[in-house]
Amino acid sequence: MDAPQPIAVIVPAAEPLDFESVFHAHYGRIARLIARLVRDTARAEDLAAEVFWKFWRTPRAHGAQADGWLYRTAVRTSLNDLRAATRRARYESLTDPPPGEPTPEQAHAASEEREQVRRVLAGLDPRQAELLLLRSSGLSYNEVAAALELNPASVGTLIARAQQAFRKEYIRQYGER
Repeated sequence: MDAPQPIAVIVPAAEPLDFESVFHAHYGRIARLIARLVRDTARAEDLAAEVFWKFWRTPRAHGAQADGWLYRTAVRTSLNDLRAATRRARYESLTDPPPGEPTPEQAHAASEEREQVRRVLAGLDPRQAELLLLRSSGLSYNEVAAALELNPASVGTLIARAQQAFRKEYIRQYGER
């Protein structure tokens, strides 16, 4: 008896993918589908390009079922993008500074302003700088007078002169703002 001969199965050669025609045939509808889901046409175009990039890299998607694969992938890509945006928004809201706390920019600006005030005070007469510091600390005129051993009636005039000297020194060092 002769050994059975193997049956040769002839598999037709797969047609080469005409990516350009698939792209032109489906891109508009894919982009519109994604835009309806993500509500952003620019983002939809990016995601549609991503879908076609995945299509290009997935040979098993080529063929008769390509359009179904494209639409299914477009929907899944859109939903993944929406989930990612939701997660990103939640995480970003957790990193926002609590209300009333300064942002890093505001803290830096305040730090620079304090440094400028220190430099201007250092350029003033020591007595004028003391007057301004004590008054800005919340002391009353009588308390300032007692601390610096001044006549309480002259404290207002001395503070006004110290403020004027501060303005002049500030403008000299930093210019008009």
